[in-house]
Amino acid sequence: MAPVDVFLLWHVRHARNVDGSPIEHRDESGELLIDEEYDDVKVIGIYSTADAAMAAIERARLREGFRDEPDCFVADAYTLDADRWTDGFVSMPVQED
Repeated sequence: MAPVDVFLLWHVRHARNVDGSPIEHRDESGELLIDEEYDDVKVIGIYSTADAAMAAIERARLREGFRDEPDCFVADAYTLDADRWTDGFVSMPVQED
């Protein structure tokens, strides 16, 4: 059986800055910025084609919340039945101040 790709679509709602300064959504290269502690990341769905994921973005951009950050969607391709994380991991202890 040939590898099958699917497209995971997610959206980042950026936390507002306490000082009222503008939110940075993307860096200079266009990569979406994500603060894992404060931003709200939502999986919108999993789609069989890139076109289906793009159609879902267009639908979501009309909805409350998503329309406030219409350029904060990401559709990543994933191959089914393929390991994505193969190196293991190490837990780092939290350092107290």
